[in-house]
Amino acid sequence: MTSQTHPIKDITFDRGTVSLERGCDIPNDVVRGRLYGNPDGPLLIVLGGISASRFVADGGRLNRGWWSKLVRKGGAINLNKFRVLGIDFAPGKGGLDCPETITTADQAKRIVDLLEAEKLGPARAMIGSSYGGMCSLVLAQNHPDWVENLCIIGAAHKPYPIGVGWRGIQRRVVRLGLDAGKPEAGLKLARELAMTTYRTPEEFADRFALTETGRNPFSFDICDYLGSRGDVFARDMDAQRFLALSESIDLHRVEPENISTPTLLMTAISDQLAPLPDMRELRDRLAGPSELFTFTSLYGHDAFLKEYDAMSPRLEAFCKNLV
Repeated sequence: MTSQTHPIKDITFDRGTVSLERGCDIPNDVVRGRLYGNPDGPLLIVLGGISASRFVADGGRLNRGWWSKLVRKGGAINLNKFRVLGIDFAPGKGGLDCPETITTADQAKRIVDLLEAEKLGPARAMIGSSYGGMCSLVLAQNHPDWVENLCIIGAAHKPYPIGVGWRGIQRRVVRLGLDAGKPEAGLKLARELAMTTYRTPEEFADRFALTETGRNPFSFDICDYLGSRGDVFARDMDAQRFLALSESIDLHRVEPENISTPTLLMTAISDQLAPLPDMRELRDRLAGPSELFTFTSLYGHDAFLKEYDAMSPRLEAFCKNLV
């Protein structure tokens, strides 16, 4: 197929004030989506982690487009063939109108409401990574008529216990920052800790020589790297939004036996947050056809943002079966 230019379209749906699964309300909830690709092609919904957004495939424009290497014209997820929808998770940026508690089931219902309001019909597939994979599983369980196929990367039917522990520490650090009137400092430290769970010890050992970069107090090259990641995160993430989304991960639960949607599972075998035994259990318990594709990576949970060469052939084959 020859390369074509298709307009990018932003869509919104104002849900007003909505009661959520855990009994609280989300006020003034506006679902924001972004459509790419062939308007006549099958609809694919692409979701990422809690730091991702609806800006899936913008390439280098405004430094947005978190999966542009895969979602592009001629890519593994080919915009010449498919219509791709990216969606912002709630709560919105800036932490405005932050609910007390929001679950992956609440996020899934927001997506269905947007699809229904825009008359986009059921999605031919949802491709969800990390938190987006959790939301995709819940959507297939609670709203099976709205998705025909699943591709889940680095997400299981429940959170791994040590991950819940790590995230609990991160939230306590952020709350200490809020109490001290320094929310950015709390977010920065929380992200530094999180990076050690997203990646692998082997990557850090291969990457850093423990070069001294400062004194009084001493600092090292690995600390500087983690600090830089914390700085970027604190600049872009609101503290209350982080607390809500981090907690949402830990509240995530589905019963795989209730999901009959054909499902491709993908994971790096080094992932510490969605470990291989949990992904195998999910595969074995799913009620519909399922497959688990594994690959090696030094990047652990972050492999879905790094290992494009490892994932592209399998994603391309997955998409080929959708047209």
